[in-house]
Amino acid sequence: MSNPQNPSSFKDPSGFVFKKDNLFYRQVNKVYSGDYDLLMSSGLYDDLIGKKILLPHVEIDENLSGSSQWYKTLLPEQLFFTTYPWEWCFDQLKDAALLTLAVQKKAIRHGMILKDATSLNVQFQNGKPVFIDTLSFEKYDPTKPWVAYRQFCECFLFPLFIQQYRAIESRKLLLAWADGIPAEIAKELLPWKSNFNLGVALHVSLQSKIKTAKKDAGYKGEFDQGKMLQLVSNLEQNIKRCTPKKSKTVWSNYYDETICSGSYLTEKEKIVRAFAEQTSFKTIIDVGANDGHFSKMISGSDCSVVAIDSDAACIKNLYEFVRGNKVRNILPLVVDIANPTPSTGFNNLERPSFLDRSHFDLALGLALVHHLAIAKNIPFDNIARLFRQISDIVIIEFIPKEDPKVVQLFEHRKDIFSDYNLPSFEKAFEEYFTIISKEK
Repeated sequence: MSNPQNPSSFKDPSGFVFKKDNLFYRQVNKVYSGDYDLLMSSGLYDDLIGKKILLPHVEIDENLSGSSQWYKTLLPEQLFFTTYPWEWCFDQLKDAALLTLAVQKKAIRHGMILKDATSLNVQFQNGKPVFIDTLSFEKYDPTKPWVAYRQFCECFLFPLFIQQYRAIESRKLLLAWADGIPAEIAKELLPWKSNFNLGVALHVSLQSKIKTAKKDAGYKGEFDQGKMLQLVSNLEQNIKRCTPKKSKTVWSNYYDETICSGSYLTEKEKIVRAFAEQTSFKTIIDVGANDGHFSKMISGSDCSVVAIDSDAACIKNLYEFVRGNKVRNILPLVVDIANPTPSTGFNNLERPSFLDRSHFDLALGLALVHHLAIAKNIPFDNIARLFRQISDIVIIEFIPKEDPKVVQLFEHRKDIFSDYNLPSFEKAFEEYFTIISKEK
């Protein structure tokens, strides 16, 4: 029998994720039966579900995988879209870190502890982070230190510290170090003045000196629950104080400053609404979403939107809006569609590429084509093929050379784009789509 487990779920002997009939399931193996039963009987599961910080599941009394190691089959609430830490803005990583610590504190109070604390255990659902790995809990021994402390620091605390002191998007470093940024690397990247930060001295400098420690942070003394909760609280305080060092952004004020007038934007909204009403959709991707103006406009109560932009400041602004207004159906992500997240991990199957994960009912490409065609030198044909890959229906905008933002693109480069015109644009897209409507 072929192995049913998901290519990303093979490292934990406790169980694995698999897909059947278009639904994702999680199998609990016999070896994890004691910890799983404790999770369910201790009140921890109910507490986490009640706070909506753990992905809920229902038990299926059937061995759907056919595995001899089967103990339980879980059907978790299905995620709308799977994403990774290197697609999150600073605030998303920060919220995911605080969520993990909140889960840890509740686990300790129920006699359990997180045996791993990777950022890959967090997803964004209904506008906020949620812990998804039901098999990350084990029985708590108060005499032992937190085995996942180093992993938590490498996946959460170090990237946040780096972005606090350097104008570096640490999410890009996480793509290189998917298992977390090593302490010695974090130490090299942080400036000397960061040593005045007690959190950096304690959690980065100390760990960077202990390269072969068998226990996290080299702790060899006695441990107890009070010390564990003190450690968790210290991490929490350090993370709450983290703020990103400001870096230059180009497009974060696009619709506030660079659009000619309110009437222009109003007309554009009318056109997009009218086009959207000609089709039905449940899922949308807004490519080059900027601050999410049109994501907010087009998202109804019965549809879900993934809003992507390469400008992290734009996505930060949109995430703040989503979080502040408790918007449940918009997922902001930092993704450059001209250089989207590649497949990574073992055999390049562990974590699929952004495009492999992207299949939507409708795609928006507003105020985008000139960036791809002129700033990135991507031919219209390639752009059309890309959109055909992610959706069957597209609402896309062609920006003429006379537009102020296109003029700005030509300020420091020669115009070599003789075929950048509306007829060439339409011809390229007609190779992959049928034009239903168009309007100036």
